[in-house]
Amino acid sequence: MIRHIVALRFRAGTTAETKASLFRDLAGLKGHIDGILDFRHFDNVSVETPLVRGFNDVFWFDFRDAGVRDTYLDDPLHKVIGARVLAELDGGVDSIFVADVAL
Repeated sequence: MIRHIVALRFRAGTTAETKASLFRDLAGLKGHIDGILDFRHFDNVSVETPLVRGFNDVFWFDFRDAGVRDTYLDDPLHKVIGARVLAELDGGVDSIFVADVAL
């Protein structure tokens, strides 16, 4: 299994409703791509503020295997949602951190 972990630094004007909509759309990919086992999103509640560097929102997907992860990365709907997420970030791709770990 592959856990795809993503931390985001949203711009100051991004509303809670906008974030909820984006996370809801990301969660919908579970029913769209076979092999997505789980999707979760969380607020980063770390007290280590200097280390957080504004990455206050985290989500992850659990993929059955690397092949499913690769399908997700190339999926047109994922790309549309990803572009919407990117438009809400404070600094574009510099406001995304991604890690894939094998579990």
